[in-house]
Amino acid sequence: MTAGRPFIPWWSTTFSNGEAEAAADAVRGRLLSQGPVTREFEEQLADYLGCRHVVAVTSGSSALLLSLLALGIVHGDEVLIPNRTWVATAHAVHLCGATPVFVDTEPRLPVLDVDDLRSRVTPRTRAILPVHMNGRCVDMGPVNALAEEFGLTVIEDAAQALGSKDISGRALGTLSRAGCFSLSVAKIISTGQGGFIATDDSELDGRLRAMRTHGVENTVEPNAWVMPGFNFRFTDVLASIGLVQLRALPERIARLQEIYTRYSTGLRSIAHVAFIPMKAGEVGPYIEVLASDRAALSSFLMEKGIETRNFYPDMDTAPYWKVGRSLDNSRIFGREGLYLPSGPSITDDEIDRVLEAVAEFGDRTTQQQPEMNEGG
Repeated sequence: MTAGRPFIPWWSTTFSNGEAEAAADAVRGRLLSQGPVTREFEEQLADYLGCRHVVAVTSGSSALLLSLLALGIVHGDEVLIPNRTWVATAHAVHLCGATPVFVDTEPRLPVLDVDDLRSRVTPRTRAILPVHMNGRCVDMGPVNALAEEFGLTVIEDAAQALGSKDISGRALGTLSRAGCFSLSVAKIISTGQGGFIATDDSELDGRLRAMRTHGVENTVEPNAWVMPGFNFRFTDVLASIGLVQLRALPERIARLQEIYTRYSTGLRSIAHVAFIPMKAGEVGPYIEVLASDRAALSSFLMEKGIETRNFYPDMDTAPYWKVGRSLDNSRIFGREGLYLPSGPSITDDEIDRVLEAVAEFGDRTTQQQPEMNEGG
């Protein structure tokens, strides 16, 4: 590692705008469990997203699991999900007793290929779970049309997509029965851990609220055990942090767009690294590239004090799934995908240092390649 230069982590964010004071105020006011601050946070999130209801829960993973349970996904059902996603998407389906069926990605983007959906539908298919990876918009028009044709439920995994919109300006995560978001540390806003579900369906909202507390919304004197559920409850301490973070969301979106522009411009002429682009309206928390020699690049950058992260493995590579088909478009992302340092608190100087190091790696790699003679 390069001596004397500060380490650049793969993700950079801050909790320095009053989050500690807000959490302390909640504790001093004995607002520890789920209560009025959580409700205020839910209302402000719903207002931001332009939807009728938001239900806060313990994590993005919990949001997925609770949504599937509330919408009746059970043992024997199949749920279509993309092969490129964080494993929580598949695990939520699995914990319902259902089977995740993996759909290939688009050839040039790591998001679900809607053209591959229809061939995956069987008599056991009950739902589609498109994932807006890194804020990229899945084409929800064909997804919803297919769902209507076959009587399927659509739940959006928008864990990484808060702040992103589709081409018409609608917030991702609001284009289906339910949208699931994460508030973990490496997200555009964070409460440390946490998540929420967005929906316009008032009946579903009531069911979600009951099921996040063992099937009863009234925990003081429950009159009857109405439905199964579990403890997915949020807390007012976390909600107090979330309210402060939410106020910073417009500024963070603007900063992520600046970071994207700086990287996309700087990487344009660098060999051996291909920038994965975004579309208008999309806000990506992460800077994503394809590197033909990912391991060597990652090692070189770490020697320079620059941390990176490999893309997640493809879902179908886990030995506990039985897939039985090839998902060829996904492979390049699982093999070559790399996250460069990003996050709303990364500085321009740090980005320039990353770009300089990536360019140096490209120059060295080019110089080390054997020269071709005229007959080569």
